[in-house]
This record gives sequence, structure tokens and C-alpha cells, in this order.
Amino acid sequence: MSSDAIVLLKADHKDIRKVFRQFESLGESAHAEQGRLVDKMLELLTVHPYIEIECMYPRTRELVPDLEDDVLESYEEHHVADVLCVELSTMSPGDERFGAKTTVLIENVTHHMQEEEQDWFPKVREALGRKQLQEIGAEMLKLKKSAPRRPSQPSALKKALDALLD
Repeated sequence: MSSDAIVLLKADHKDIRKVFRQFESLGESAHAEQGRLVDKMLELLTVHPYIEIECMYPRTRELVPDLEDDVLESYEEHHVADVLCVELSTMSPGDERFGAKTTVLIENVTHHMQEEEQDWFPKVREALGRKQLQEIGAEMLKLKKSAPRRPSQPSALKKALDALLD
């Protein structure tokens, strides 16, 4: 496998899209399979953002200041997905809003991936070149090994969610 950062991120996107398609192809009564697929989504959507936020975004901000606004937007899009992932991690497939919340997560993440692939990645590739992208990719591969596998829930967020759900 290539250590090019963009190639690695696109491979993650492909894996994420596959799980999204599998979820969308299920009927509403396939609760056990929905739960398994959402667990897989949560893992993918914890590891992938971790390597972006810990490595790709900061390195891009440092090396390509012209992309600052793009990086900041990506941080915010990840924040929205993170909130949905934390909420889904506390739910079960039988919950009334489980399917709707998963659909919103899929829509938001799909939009984010499309923006990255069509707009942001080409700009980054042009600005950084092969050698720097391979260095960043190697760092991302190391981080991926120790990345968290489940969304974490800060206590303040948990309290706010609990208040909403009561």
C-alpha cells in the first residue's frame, strides 16, 4: 500500500462508503445487522478523523497557509460528525431515531468526503507534492495503529445529551 497521505485517505473513504451502502441496502427490520454496520461506521469514523485531525490537517495548515479556510471548514464538518457518532454510540437499532440519525451521519460524511476528494485533495497534492505527502502518510499510518476505535464522550457533552434525551 502506498504511504501517500491522499491515497490513504481515499482508501479510507472507499471503506466508509462501502459500509454506508451496506447500511442503506438493509430493511428497517434488520436491527442486528444495522447495529453491526453502525458499530463498523463508528470505528471507521473515529480512526479516520483521528489521523486527519492529528496529522493531515495540522501539517497542511503549516505547509499550505492558503488552505487555512478549507482546513477550518473540515474541522467543523468533523465536529458535526463526531457529535452524531457519540449520540449513535449510546443508541440501539430499535431506538426511534436510530435510522434517521444514521442517515444524517451518512449524508454529512458523504458531503465532506466529496468536498475533500473533488476540491481539497487536488489543491493539497499540487501544493505539497509526492515526497511531502508520503512523509505525512507514513506519520498517519503510525497514528492509525494507536488511534481510538470508538467515539469518546466528554462529560459536558454527555450531560447535554442526557438532558436532551430525558
